[in-house]
Amino acid sequence: MNLPYEPDVAFGVHPDLGVAAAVADNRPHLDEVLRKHHFRYSQDLDVYLLPEGTPHNPAVRTVAAATREFQDTDLTVAADPRIMLPPPIPAPEGVTARAIQPGQSLTALTGELHELRRSADVAEVLEQILDEHHGAVGDLEEFIDTAAAWCERLDTPNGRELGQHLRTIAHHVAFLGDRLADAQLDLSVMPDTTPQDAPPMAEVPLPSRHEVPSVTHTARARTAVASSPNRPADLPEAPEEAARSPAAPPSPRRTR
Repeated sequence: MNLPYEPDVAFGVHPDLGVAAAVADNRPHLDEVLRKHHFRYSQDLDVYLLPEGTPHNPAVRTVAAATREFQDTDLTVAADPRIMLPPPIPAPEGVTARAIQPGQSLTALTGELHELRRSADVAEVLEQILDEHHGAVGDLEEFIDTAAAWCERLDTPNGRELGQHLRTIAHHVAFLGDRLADAQLDLSVMPDTTPQDAPPMAEVPLPSRHEVPSVTHTARARTAVASSPNRPADLPEAPEEAARSPAAPPSPRRTR
């Protein structure tokens, strides 16, 4: 990465060792901040590295937090944009892995809505969320399905039950995506434009939401009998769980 100036700190990606940080000199403050954010100096490579096996999302958050701290003290920071690229999702042999895409921030998309005035522009933002390759709705569905598969791999009654419950939730997410697609289509054909004298979005109160119900006795009973390092996995089910009707069958995954 060729820069027109030498920053105080530069973050990059090592092909084998993950996220790395290089400093312009040996000022104690640079070392202190990097070590505070779990970077460790490698004398052989003359760079700072995160612990081996640090997952992608924590690594990105660590770089962001360290960058803010450096910038708060008027230090210059450069970062390789490839840090934002997530690792490929493992796929069975013979199946093409999903193409790596930089993550989209729902917070950033929500911020975009505050500046839009045309229905068609709002529809375009919704389309990004619904994109079949890297939209937030499809990614959430895939995440829940993967969590369900993880639970089922435990091969215990609790694991199978929770896996089935998660697959039902994934079905609801797919249904939510369909409803959002309907709203996106309606917005795309609406000719409406926000009046010039309309109040800023920040001053418009958000719709009230239904209160989230408290944890049920059944859920507490499930937690009480869940396997843990100090409790065997084959304890009997809570009476409420035994009497409950079977959960809905797993839903077919949407084509992504």
